[in-house]
Amino acid sequence: MNANEAIDAAIEALRRGEVIGLPTETVYGLAADAGNTAAVLRIFAIKGRPADHPLIVHIAEAEALAHWALNVPATAHRLAEAFWPGPLTLILRKQASVPDVVTGGQDTVGLRCPAHPLARDLLRRFGGGLAAPSANRFGRISPTSAQHVRDEFGAAVPLVLDGGDSDVGIESTIVDLSGETPRILRPGGISREQIEQVIGPVAVGSGAHSPRASGTLEAHYAPRTPMLLLARDALEREAGQQRAFGKRVGLLAIGALPEDGDGLVLPVDARAYAHGLYAALRLLDARGDNLLLVERPPDTEAWLAVHDRLRRAAAGASPDDDAP
Repeated sequence: MNANEAIDAAIEALRRGEVIGLPTETVYGLAADAGNTAAVLRIFAIKGRPADHPLIVHIAEAEALAHWALNVPATAHRLAEAFWPGPLTLILRKQASVPDVVTGGQDTVGLRCPAHPLARDLLRRFGGGLAAPSANRFGRISPTSAQHVRDEFGAAVPLVLDGGDSDVGIESTIVDLSGETPRILRPGGISREQIEQVIGPVAVGSGAHSPRASGTLEAHYAPRTPMLLLARDALEREAGQQRAFGKRVGLLAIGALPEDGDGLVLPVDARAYAHGLYAALRLLDARGDNLLLVERPPDTEAWLAVHDRLRRAAAGASPDDDAP
């Protein structure tokens, strides 16, 4: 099946109210027609996702903003012009026509125009928005390849569009524009500095009246193997102590493994590290180790999004837990 045939099949499935696997430049999504309440509910059922946890709606073009959002501010148009298509989600006041199931019952909606060419072609030809959270069991490691989605869901998601490995490798930056002060609720591929160059100062983190947003729970993106996030020296000490007790220890290091270390290495560049992070965590999680030790990245702005994902992953990691 060529790309056009695959997209045709995906469109037919979406119009039947089915859920598909969708490649984006951030991670793979579990996509359904955002205007079809029954279809969106299938996403929640397949993922095991809480009903009050909102979904992001993916749209083909910035011109679709007004269809989904009410009183779109000038800041939204400026950010869309600067970064769409790309890894940026905007939270705006929703139109009354947007199903409550998409927004977790809130009066706001998250919108994004993805950059992946296969996703954009599908969205243009489908002619509507797609609700698409990451294609993984709720709280677990996000997928960055079609095979990850197949491994996660099997026959429950029979149609997965294969767009190769995700370029960015971590989820989009989420900017809330629904209140008086623009806020970054989740760091991602677009930095605070880049955003401020377009719209001026922004706050970071949830405020007293911020809406709930995807991927912002304290425990998220987690392997099932218990995981600790440690500085290099502490990681080496902990690995030695655990091995002395007969434990199997997997390491995720930056640049090079410690002497006698057993695990995987990711690059010293923050963007390259992010690209490979989830695939590395999935490989290590599948080994059956007793403990996963991850080297703490540099504490700089460039690593902010990676730090966010690793901190939440460590908080959510638990052994032998098949619950979503």
